Amino acid sequence: MTAHARTLEQGPKMETLDRRQVMRNSMLLGGGFALNAMLPAWAQSPNTGLPMVSGTDIALTIGHSRHRVDGREGHAVTINGTLPAPLVRLREGQNVRLAVTNNLDEDTSIHWHGLILPFQMDGVPGVSFPGIKPGKTFLYEFQVAQYGTYWYHSHSGLQEQLGHYGPIILDPAAPDPVAYDREYVVVLSDWSFLHPHLIFKRLKQQSGVFNFQKQTLSSLLAGKDQPLKERLMWGGMRMDPTDISDVTGAVYSFLINGHGPQDNWTALFRPGERVRLRFVNAAAMTSFNVRIPGLTMSVVQADGQNVRPVAVEEFAIAVAETYDVVVQPMEDRAYTLVAEAVDRSGLARATLAPRPGMAAEVPPVRERPLVTMKDMGMGEMDHGAMDMAQGGMAGMDPMDQASPEQGAMDHGPMAQKPAAAKTTPAPMGGKKPGGGMAGMSMRDPANAPQVRMGPGVQMIAPMPMDRTGEPGPGLDAVGHKVLVYRDLVALDRNPDTRAPSRSLELHLTGNMERFMWSFDGLKFSQVKAPIPFRTNERVRVTLVNDSMMAHPIHLHGHFFELVTGHGEHAPRKHTVNVLPGGKVTFDVTTDAPGDWAFHCHLLYHMHAGMFQVVSIRPLAGDAS
Repeated sequence: MTAHARTLEQGPKMETLDRRQVMRNSMLLGGGFALNAMLPAWAQSPNTGLPMVSGTDIALTIGHSRHRVDGREGHAVTINGTLPAPLVRLREGQNVRLAVTNNLDEDTSIHWHGLILPFQMDGVPGVSFPGIKPGKTFLYEFQVAQYGTYWYHSHSGLQEQLGHYGPIILDPAAPDPVAYDREYVVVLSDWSFLHPHLIFKRLKQQSGVFNFQKQTLSSLLAGKDQPLKERLMWGGMRMDPTDISDVTGAVYSFLINGHGPQDNWTALFRPGERVRLRFVNAAAMTSFNVRIPGLTMSVVQADGQNVRPVAVEEFAIAVAETYDVVVQPMEDRAYTLVAEAVDRSGLARATLAPRPGMAAEVPPVRERPLVTMKDMGMGEMDHGAMDMAQGGMAGMDPMDQASPEQGAMDHGPMAQKPAAAKTTPAPMGGKKPGGGMAGMSMRDPANAPQVRMGPGVQMIAPMPMDRTGEPGPGLDAVGHKVLVYRDLVALDRNPDTRAPSRSLELHLTGNMERFMWSFDGLKFSQVKAPIPFRTNERVRVTLVNDSMMAHPIHLHGHFFELVTGHGEHAPRKHTVNVLPGGKVTFDVTTDAPGDWAFHCHLLYHMHAGMFQVVSIRPLAGDAS
């Protein structure tokens, strides 16, 4: 029996520790932060920019705190009283015990995002363990099986939005292939003084309530944004081309290591040093575009996995992703680190400088992008094709419903058709009466027969396409090199290079007007059974985004290889951002028996139903 199979039989381990035990664990921390010098050399944090805990026994306490952003104070849920939570620094191969105490008046949890561990330690209430009750302590125990940059956060309610998140660095047991002189952790996040449940309530009442960047009459008269003809077309479809982010800078401050733009968090360097920046996007709802004007960044790691260095001037980082970059500032001057919200409603800002108190110019926020026909799943349509399709789409009612039998989803005996057979678009033959195009309906169940049609499905992408070679909204014409997924090549050969034995296709579905989100038209409360896999099988999964919002999809307990043309050196990730109207294909080896969460990492999308469970079990008679 494998180690994973053994832990599957053991069940979750819950221990209630008394205060003396917790104090004892606290003394064994690599810190109290003042005990850093007593740690082994690999665990002594150079100035990574955050408080740190380390060692074999670590105590973490979740509670209420006040947090100040740009001079204004609000309520936070924190770990050990800090926002972000302390950096947890461990070493590949070591065993660790993390005693997590809940001082809230509600259940809580910690999920170790991207870590390979027994599923009972994964920290998802109702899936892998019961959660941590108020006043109780749960003991997480596991062996560190990897190295790289990761993070941890609550998987309970909307606590993550309130500050319940922190970074993890797992140092390699062997020499690190990345050479650097100094390092910093850069935790990106979004912060609101509105309570997250109020934010969610307002989104349900009016999905565009936080979008203050809509097209106006004045912008039309000034010749900005779209011409009148295109605006009328979008209006006829009841869709808003400025709807890039659900929650915006209208209610968010964008943070770096808990600091707002005015706070100006600063990282120091000596000219000529190689500085490693470990970026973690711990935001609830915001993807960022990151650049450091005047410096080229060498991307050396993605989601904790080493990649062949890629020189870029900018990269997009979706919610829940991590990227490590190395920069080498040669001049004795300050540089501004800019993390722009993808909808251009604001930015996070920090400074790299040789001395404290220095600052560089902060560039203005760039022009916000607009949704295109490609984002609607119309492929590479030109304006002529748009005119032909307009008649068929302008009167489209997003609330039209197909009969339930047209889209019933069956996760049955794992006999799905190959993904390619499901995603082939209908032919764009002759015109329909009224000027529409055959096969271009955004409500045609034939384009996705496994999707359960209903009020929660606003559209089905007629011509979804692979967009892994695109940088994302607003970045296609910036005039410098922007990272795309196809640039990523694994430094080492993939551990499993078998060809997939079967294919599975899943559609990312939603109704933006009603703020309903789901997989294959079913929100989590409607799903009757998990998605089944056999232990150690190799499966090709295709995610098709039928909505006009990007979705960062995260699979717990596993890494998967993006199918982007790099063969045995395909990049390995735990989270992938699927652009609107796009599709992403990855291969996964389901080598960890148990029940694992699989969900969109936009917090309010997950809360609204875009969540599933993957169940991995040995087939009867398997030796594993």
